[in-house]
Amino acid sequence: MTPAPRVLVLPGYQSSGPEHWQSLWEARHPEYRRVQQRDWEYPRRDEWVGALHDAVTAEPTPVVLVAHSLGCLAVVQWAARHVHDVAGALLVAPPDVERPDALADVRDFGPIPLGPLPFPSIVVASADDPFADLARARAWAAAWGSRLVSLGAAGHINAAAGYGPWPEGEALLADLVHRRPA
Repeated sequence: MTPAPRVLVLPGYQSSGPEHWQSLWEARHPEYRRVQQRDWEYPRRDEWVGALHDAVTAEPTPVVLVAHSLGCLAVVQWAARHVHDVAGALLVAPPDVERPDALADVRDFGPIPLGPLPFPSIVVASADDPFADLARARAWAAAWGSRLVSLGAAGHINAAAGYGPWPEGEALLADLVHRRPA
């Protein structure tokens, strides 16, 4: 029997505060592990990818990645460089760091890789995300081989947009975990 995968949580720029769905999920599931970054305020792609690689390779079992915002780009940048046993990735509100108005602090995460991810994935996007157009999220999902779930007008799918506990997101995560072959 295949062991249950470890859930690794990857927050985005400035991390996820206590009311963010990622933090609430971690509080309810102490077995989840947050991938810590040296600097949440001034993210650097190679540091974030390195921290993710260290976290993934430290786990004796497969992992499921639960990423929000810039954490999503850390996942796709990591997957473009490394091969490891990943059961799936839930990629919520990936930002468009290639937009002219993107914060200078996050542009280091471009260019955004457009190859297929080597594991099952779901991209969750919003029609009014201030950091990425739905059309871009749709194109990324297609390029990555991900299932796209559009939440309609959901902002950046964070606490400020009203996403606290977010049980629908947990259902998407459960779908990823249960689709893994035994």
